[in-house]
Amino acid sequence: MSAPVLDRVSTPFVVPARFCGPPASGNGGWVSGHAAGLLTEPGGPAVSVRLLSPPPLDTAMEVRRDDAGIEVLDGPHGVLRAGPATGPLAGDVPGPVGYAEAVAAAGGFPGLHDHPFPGCFVCGTDRDPADGLALRPGPTDGGSVFAAAWVPRESSVEMAWAALDCPGAWALGFAGRPMVLGTMTAQVRELPEVGAAHVVVAWPQGVVGRKHHSGTALYTEDGRLLARADAIWIAVDPALVRPARG
Repeated sequence: MSAPVLDRVSTPFVVPARFCGPPASGNGGWVSGHAAGLLTEPGGPAVSVRLLSPPPLDTAMEVRRDDAGIEVLDGPHGVLRAGPATGPLAGDVPGPVGYAEAVAAAGGFPGLHDHPFPGCFVCGTDRDPADGLALRPGPTDGGSVFAAAWVPRESSVEMAWAALDCPGAWALGFAGRPMVLGTMTAQVRELPEVGAAHVVVAWPQGVVGRKHHSGTALYTEDGRLLARADAIWIAVDPALVRPARG
């Protein structure tokens, strides 16, 4: 069967350098959220985004659409493919963690001592908190569930997906074992409120070869679930995390 014909979308897909993950490529959560925003609104169905190569920064990329979703290309190189989720998100969601407990968990954030990408927009220790999300996911009393306190300065689909991104990697043991996002599937019920206290909860969901599975959820301070995600992370050599350019 031949590949579907993709219709070109007129507006280019651009990842501003501010929204980096590794030094030379986009944060996977922000990029995936930007793609999801082309397919659905908050309160809509879950979207699955597969990253095919590291998204370049400050580059106008082509968007093509077909019945299955969208594809983003950097010249001839596929960057991502996004479409409606094909099934429900995996497993049960842990109950909400209190905001005070999430604040305390930041003291155990492994990235304070070992961070492969300290410039990351979401969790980078070198980022000014006035510019990045400054999430500091740390273990809660149970150990396997991580939590991060967050007071958003901006609210958008991209920010919600970004907040759901990195905590999952830290719950999987990101320190000392660099990983990049491979696939992220998320549903945003409501956007976070600017200036209000929120908590991101993250937990491991198993390992298959080089693929590490995580779950994340975004709650309000009073425990209302705003969004959740499943992700597949790929263990990598950090020296190889560069944009794929021809």
